[in-house]
Amino acid sequence: MSTLAPEILAGTAVPRPARTDPAPIPLSRIVAVELRKSFDTRAGFWLLASIGIASLLATVAVIAFAATDELTYSTFTLAIGYPISVILPIIAVLSVTAEWSQRSGLTTFTLVPHRGRVVLAKAIGAVSVAIASMIVAFLVGAVGNVAGAAIHASPLVWDQDAVDLLYLLLANTLLVLVGFMLGVLIRGSAGAIVAYFLYGFVVPTLLTFLALNQAWFRDAQPWIDPNYSQDALFNGGFDGQQWAQLGVTSAVWLVLPLVVGLVTLLRSEVK
Repeated sequence: MSTLAPEILAGTAVPRPARTDPAPIPLSRIVAVELRKSFDTRAGFWLLASIGIASLLATVAVIAFAATDELTYSTFTLAIGYPISVILPIIAVLSVTAEWSQRSGLTTFTLVPHRGRVVLAKAIGAVSVAIASMIVAFLVGAVGNVAGAAIHASPLVWDQDAVDLLYLLLANTLLVLVGFMLGVLIRGSAGAIVAYFLYGFVVPTLLTFLALNQAWFRDAQPWIDPNYSQDALFNGGFDGQQWAQLGVTSAVWLVLPLVVGLVTLLRSEVK
């Protein structure tokens, strides 16, 4: 006895249901995956752990070695903020270069063919880590300020308000974006990290030396040196001219290279 359907035996066509395209992966899920990928390696884990370790060491160092009249909240936040400002851009670099250094790009861009969404998720993840790290730094600094005042029997000084903390947050966010930009532009962990240290330590030293020895460059330095304006954010209190200088240097040193890196990344062959 035949097991075919009656419609087939009768020679009539059976319409098939229309195939529906799968729903796109939500951006929030891609961000969550990129955050997990940033810290599921040994290097990523220890970089994340080093943020907490550096915060504690900086707090203990301020309590142990700072003069009594310098035990203020700003002293703690600045002491904690500087080592974090070195670590966070490296995390941003590794979050981007992992697809090429670990040869996982083919898998990533097969699952999410639109590379722009992956890069955007990496940027959101890097900035989220920066914000969370700075919130931790502010809390650790507050605890250190209270502990330092109690240990040294000194007055408790809260000399930073919400605006000052936003300046610090913006400064570290810009540094994270610099690391992200170098990762997009170079797409190699070693090269991008070396480029970041050149950007953060070698270039500012050379430009400062030039400003000290050349009068014509002294007035132009705030408009040329990106670290000049970014470092000034740690002190807060920007005026209109300083915001303009920050905008010009960020456009030249951050936005323009990032655009070039994004164009080459979207067109490069993934192996």
